[in-house]
Amino acid sequence: MIVGVPRETFPGERRVSLVPAVVPVLTKAGLEVVVEAGAGAEAGYPDKEYAVKGARILPERAEVFREADIVVQVLCYGSNDKTGKDDLPLLRRDQALIGFLRPLGALGTLEDIAGRGVTSFSVELIPRSTRAQSMDALSSMATICGYKAVVIAADTLPRIFPMLTTAAGTITPGRVFVIGAGVAGLQAIATARRLGAVASAYDLRPAAREQVQSLGGRFVELPLETRDAEDASGYARAQDEAFYQRQRELLARAVAESDVVITAAVVPGKKSPALVTREMVAAMAPGSVIVDLAAERGGNCELTRGGEKVVEHGVSIIGWFNLASTVPYHASQMYARNMSAFLLHLVKDGKLHLDLDDEIIRETLLTRRGELVNARVREFFSRPPLSTGAAT
Repeated sequence: MIVGVPRETFPGERRVSLVPAVVPVLTKAGLEVVVEAGAGAEAGYPDKEYAVKGARILPERAEVFREADIVVQVLCYGSNDKTGKDDLPLLRRDQALIGFLRPLGALGTLEDIAGRGVTSFSVELIPRSTRAQSMDALSSMATICGYKAVVIAADTLPRIFPMLTTAAGTITPGRVFVIGAGVAGLQAIATARRLGAVASAYDLRPAAREQVQSLGGRFVELPLETRDAEDASGYARAQDEAFYQRQRELLARAVAESDVVITAAVVPGKKSPALVTREMVAAMAPGSVIVDLAAERGGNCELTRGGEKVVEHGVSIIGWFNLASTVPYHASQMYARNMSAFLLHLVKDGKLHLDLDDEIIRETLLTRRGELVNARVREFFSRPPLSTGAAT
């Protein structure tokens, strides 16, 4: 089978879906790799490195789609709402498509993909399990985002992070508060600690306490009932407005005492809960920084403007999207390793092996033979279940 790697076309996207280092691994498994010319250039992977590792370089995008049995992208149509639709005519029936597809985004987009007869796999739906850990692209990209959020905050803050004892006196360490201790939040804590800041964090999931403390962070306790805080996949559940109101009241002091607040509280398929109010921002010291990693889904801060950096009450509020793309070399490396592991799991004896008894394949399979076949996504959009055997 031939695996195709087209150049990413979303504005500002610098990542590439496969890097040269994984090509020999795929070749050994009987897969051929074709790459659109220049696909890896912005991530630091020139065409010649792909060619040395055994990939074929094709000059035209359409040629990559025409030759490929499997197309692997970072942002497929669905997650790429700017230019992704241009790829729809290039897709053909029974061709496989793998990448970020935003399965809980817009139903019309998913129906467009299904209408092409494509067998698509959404990497957002890879289960949080030990077997699937090497394929978990969502966690890989969240790791990059958590790291970059702290770097951006440190660059913006008019103070330094570490404590210094100098001839000019002692400088107290910066205080970083992370709201949402998932993968991105935990990486933010670790990065802030490496830079010398005092880090603390809050998460409504009780299990997060041990993880925060293991990284040297202080876990902020709030007297809230959180029995249903986590779903079966390990993600936070949405709560009612009364819960969020009480949560905001209790978080106000921790936010006011912090130099940097990084918010990473995201509920899959839902608008991000507003946890930092305008009043809380006004209570922060001038020069403080908020980096809102939930900005793309509405933001955890009431004053966040998606895709922008604004200053309100003397506080810089950064709501930039797609931070993983700003570290394209390593983000691409991590994503490529996830995708190569997924491909090796999916392809057996030169064919797509769609064993729906396999949790990884069943949970990630999104469309097939003209239908939206993913049970979780159908339920999310209130679509009736498919008849038995419709997805096989």
